[in-house]
Amino acid sequence: MEEKYLSAATRLPAQDLDRARRWYLEKLGLRPTEERPGGLRYCIGAGEFSIFLSSGRSAGDFTQLAITVDDVRPVVDELKRRGVNFLEYESGRLKTIDGIAHVAGNYPSKGSAELGCWFHDSEGNLISLGQSLKEAMT
Repeated sequence: MEEKYLSAATRLPAQDLDRARRWYLEKLGLRPTEERPGGLRYCIGAGEFSIFLSSGRSAGDFTQLAITVDDVRPVVDELKRRGVNFLEYESGRLKTIDGIAHVAGNYPSKGSAELGCWFHDSEGNLISLGQSLKEAMT
């Protein structure tokens, strides 16, 4: 049955589509790949996500969109300069330092661990950045 499924994508609600468009451009440097009434489609590598006009709002308390980067630290530094506010966590095994957490364990095909960080977009959606680590950090 798997061969019936061609791809998967994320959908993020926005109460103000123009505000969301500006935020994604100014903060993340992303421009919509396509537009339609009430929606913006973005492509990153082989993945995609859409932002749609909605009267509903995300609770923003779980990751809704995960973006993978080669080197998370310079990306975080740049996004901070652009005004992105990264969340700080200290709960159980998850602890951030300067907005970045070392997350032990990973899917075997992706490496041994990852670095991750989280922030909210203009609409309250929780976005993460992640970098796979091939070897465990000491």
